[in-house]
Amino acid sequence: MKIAVIIVRTLVALMFLFAAVMYFAMVYFHAFPMPAVTGNMKVFNDGLAASGYLMLLIKITELVCALLLLFGRYVALALVVLFPVMVNIVLVNAFLSPSGLTMVIPLLAGVLFLAYTQREKYAPLFTAK
Repeated sequence: MKIAVIIVRTLVALMFLFAAVMYFAMVYFHAFPMPAVTGNMKVFNDGLAASGYLMLLIKITELVCALLLLFGRYVALALVVLFPVMVNIVLVNAFLSPSGLTMVIPLLAGVLFLAYTQREKYAPLFTAK
């Protein structure tokens, strides 16, 4: 089980790390062209870009949490911070780009598996006082 946790943690970390690094490479360093999006996904992306800070905040959060997962430090905290981002990724793909679910579902499964392995650290969050 310990090896499975390390493998899944590394794969989830690498996926988030890749997404964050590619975003910075495309937007700030212009190393790659931005992929063309159309329809409601374009409207959604334009809205995020119009905020001026939100996409940057999300990608920095993904980058920091990916590094924490990759190095195995503060894994429970990284998962708590990543979970709202992960929920948004799933919902955006479900409603705006269903073809993206083929990559998102395994990522969600990995995050949920890692959260399950950290469940004893989350127990105090659910105790009524």
